[in-house]
Amino acid sequence: MSRARIFLRRHVAAILAITLLLGGGGVAYGVAGHQGGDRPWASARHIYACVDPDTRVLSRTQVGDPCPPGAKKISWNVTGKTGARGPVGPAGAVGEAGPAGPAGPAGPVGPAGAAGTNGTNGTNGSNGTNGTDGADAVSEFAEFFALMPPDNAATVAPGTDVDFPQDGPTSGSITRAGDDSFTLPATGTYRVSFSVSVSEAGQLMLTLNGADLAYTVVGRATGTSQLTGEALVTTVAPDAVLTVRNPAGNPTALTVTPLAGGTRPVGATLIIQQLR
Repeated sequence: MSRARIFLRRHVAAILAITLLLGGGGVAYGVAGHQGGDRPWASARHIYACVDPDTRVLSRTQVGDPCPPGAKKISWNVTGKTGARGPVGPAGAVGEAGPAGPAGPAGPVGPAGAAGTNGTNGTNGSNGTNGTDGADAVSEFAEFFALMPPDNAATVAPGTDVDFPQDGPTSGSITRAGDDSFTLPATGTYRVSFSVSVSEAGQLMLTLNGADLAYTVVGRATGTSQLTGEALVTTVAPDAVLTVRNPAGNPTALTVTPLAGGTRPVGATLIIQQLR
């Protein structure tokens, strides 16, 4: 006999019971914990039946009812045992990004920081000598002067230079070439100022290497005040020579005033500063 036929004969009762139960046949079944009522199977956990060993026919019964003589009472669960957990399925694809959520509320405003202290003002640069720029703009300087009397001749003729035979403060290489001429050793720009007391109306000017610097002419038509001048002089070659001159062609010789305004000798000054 084949294995399939043996299996069917051994389990025919169960198969018939399940078939009749699902098909609505005349097989009765009992419900554990109930002994009557209109629907004793409503909350059933087991199904009960009597099996005739000769005919293999199932007949309904209740949990506490006996089977006919020779019949065997059988039962089975309404719900089968839970099967083993299946393997975990593969991970699904990553879903699309959801829309951005609404902005959160603004955080509280922090306390204001303490006010910073004001910085100290920088110190002003000191003024240079005789109203010129601050000392930090000067590279080298020199002062030359004359006292009257007796440092100059009685008169300074037209085309003749004023003498400044005495040396004042000096820093650097600006030097004299004679009583009335002075050497500017480096090429560059120099600030030159001069002051001379004269008795007559007249003019004075600067010369560079013997050439008149027309823009430096100062003069007066009347009065007895000092002739003063100030100008920037630019050299294009080293060791240029500078002078203060009564311009050639003027009709008047100039008298460098002795003892002007009092009993002390009056100074005539020439200041030369090389700018950075």
